[in-house]
Amino acid sequence: MKRVMLVALLSLPLSPAAYSDVTITQSNSVKGMGMTGDMSGPTYLKGNKMRTDVVIGGKTRTTIFDVDAQKMYIFDSGKKEADVWDMAAFSEELAKNIDLSDFKASITPNGQTKEIDGHHAMGYDVLISLESTMNGNKSMMMTVTLEGPIWIVKGVPGAAEYCRFYRTAANKGWIFSDPRAAKSQPGQAKAIAEMYRKIAEIGGIAYEVDLQIKLSGTGPMAVIFAKMGNMSMTSHVISTVDGALADTLFAPPADYKLNQKK
Repeated sequence: MKRVMLVALLSLPLSPAAYSDVTITQSNSVKGMGMTGDMSGPTYLKGNKMRTDVVIGGKTRTTIFDVDAQKMYIFDSGKKEADVWDMAAFSEELAKNIDLSDFKASITPNGQTKEIDGHHAMGYDVLISLESTMNGNKSMMMTVTLEGPIWIVKGVPGAAEYCRFYRTAANKGWIFSDPRAAKSQPGQAKAIAEMYRKIAEIGGIAYEVDLQIKLSGTGPMAVIFAKMGNMSMTSHVISTVDGALADTLFAPPADYKLNQKK
């Protein structure tokens, strides 16, 4: 499960009718909670579809988000089959394990600016906090806190398309990580999805991200989380390019076996 969660986090793009197709390349890093990893890869956008590719152990792991069809596909280049998730049903099930009564979510300007690869970036501070269960066990409540600085660039290729995709997906209750990891950490998945929604409202791409993910609880849970420590998640956009992308890029190959997941 740690490997699944690591891949899910690293494959995430941390940023965002006549819209262009867009390719965004970035580097990512996750450390903490028994996980560590660094990798780079492209994210492709075409309307309400997104594809991410990351290379792990010589294999390419692909995740395809088809928001209109409410399907998520996950597969790697090592075998000719793909897992298929019904995201409408999954989002509804995930919501049962999240308590939004004390939900806090904000991305606020911090007054800082800097140049990133020739682009003018504005600084923002992220603070998202909510309560959820662990593996659906109501007696194992935890508080998930996501906080840290991000640097957003507006007006670059792909910004409008990225924001449009995340607004649409978030409004349908989507998460942007592997559902298997989200089942054990629903609060973390929801917090990251809410961050995307907030970035989309600002209207740019997060070119740099430096976040801390903290888990806290009471009683036995406090002991567990103290041992696990916090997780850091960083990302840096290398390039954004607009240009036509083939429809076939946003579906598993035709000869792949499809495994329906719940």
